[in-house]
Amino acid sequence: MAVKGITRRWLLNSLGLILAILIVLVFSFAFVVRGFFYSGIQQTINGSESSLNGYFINSKDTPAKFIAAGRSYVENFQEKERMELMLINDQGGIEVTSTGFPPDEGQPMPDYDQAKASEKGYGTWTGQLSSGERVMAVTSVFYNSNKTYVGGIRFVVSLEAVDRKIFLSVAMLLLVGIMVIFFVVMSSSYFIKSIVNPVREIGSTAKRIAQGDFNARIDKPYDDEIGELCDTINYMAGELGAAEKLKNDFISSVSHELRTPLTAIKGWAETMQMSGQTDSRTMEKGMGVIVRESERLSGIVEELLDFSRMQNGRMVLMMDKIDLLAELDEAVYMYRERAISEQKHLLYEEPEMVSPVLGDKNRLRQVFVNIIDNALKYTPAGGAVSISIKEEPGWIHVIISDNGCGIPAAHLPRIKDKFYKANQTQRGSGIGLAVADEIMHLHSGSLDIKSEEGVGTTVIITIPTIDPSKEEEEPDPNPIL
Repeated sequence: MAVKGITRRWLLNSLGLILAILIVLVFSFAFVVRGFFYSGIQQTINGSESSLNGYFINSKDTPAKFIAAGRSYVENFQEKERMELMLINDQGGIEVTSTGFPPDEGQPMPDYDQAKASEKGYGTWTGQLSSGERVMAVTSVFYNSNKTYVGGIRFVVSLEAVDRKIFLSVAMLLLVGIMVIFFVVMSSSYFIKSIVNPVREIGSTAKRIAQGDFNARIDKPYDDEIGELCDTINYMAGELGAAEKLKNDFISSVSHELRTPLTAIKGWAETMQMSGQTDSRTMEKGMGVIVRESERLSGIVEELLDFSRMQNGRMVLMMDKIDLLAELDEAVYMYRERAISEQKHLLYEEPEMVSPVLGDKNRLRQVFVNIIDNALKYTPAGGAVSISIKEEPGWIHVIISDNGCGIPAAHLPRIKDKFYKANQTQRGSGIGLAVADEIMHLHSGSLDIKSEEGVGTTVIITIPTIDPSKEEEEPDPNPIL
């Protein structure tokens, strides 16, 4: 199976970088070691060569004298074990060597040719003999006072032993590098597995969550970034599961809310159709039910449309300078008959006047209707819903309180979330408060809920008043010229 993902990137990046560094180090080390050993050999040869001028100072008059002195020098040479010494005559031929073996006359001597061509009479060469042996050779040639060439001395040192040392040194470095790579691979493979395996498990679990298995959870392997990611995905799965449950409850609730008025409308329509000549009282009652349930059905649909607009950010307000009392009065009036029929008290403390506000009268009335409807819904027979208004500089607070069942403390933080219903037994879609909260947010106001289970609930609707100093003066329709 092809290596891919994090492992492949690590092989290409980290291990590739280590290999590149190792290769550079090996070549650099080989170059430095080779230079060090070759430089040492060069210095040794130069040390032996530097004594030649003093030795042959009185033997350069004729080639014969040079050859005689050269033979003596070769015979008494102390470094025979370390290097080979050759005596070269004035014809370029080798007279004698320190090894005692006849020289290979066909072997080229580039260092000798270099020395002959050099003004200093010195030449050096590092290369391979015809036998395959690598050597370093240094040649010094001598001239008499008449600038006549009389002969030369050639030092030849085998590099095989040195090359073996260099090879062993580089091999040791390579071995150390291989061991380093081995330990890096072993330690890194464990580290990569500690990342790759949890990531694969995270990916697998994420796919299960994406397919709707919101009960899927990831075991937290480490208390690090991977562990935090596991906690985050587990939290996400829990939230998605809760959202899915809320959505299903919402669909069920809305379906029930829609079915109830439709059933009433259909039932009364069929009754009126089957009865033929229905008396006026029954007809009036049936038409009343149909109208009320149609209005209720229309309200549910409008609420759903508002929620859709809110979700898509398309809720637009028709802002205008309005009298907040007028809209609150109308909302209270809508529920007076219902409160009486349900044997509940609807108490409204209406002030004489309040400052004007900038708002959408239909949307603000929708908020008041929603809150009063909820208050009556959760208030038992004999209970009371009180409505009052308080004004402070810059703000108006509409306070709607009831002495109903109240909201449990565990549900209160999420009561304004979409689809959320603290009491599943009561009618409603669970989006009314979310829409009302969004409307108040668009009015730069707020909707705050305080509640205590078994005591009651208080909703405070806050909206800013119009600052008189910032009101634009309307132009006079009949200006005096």
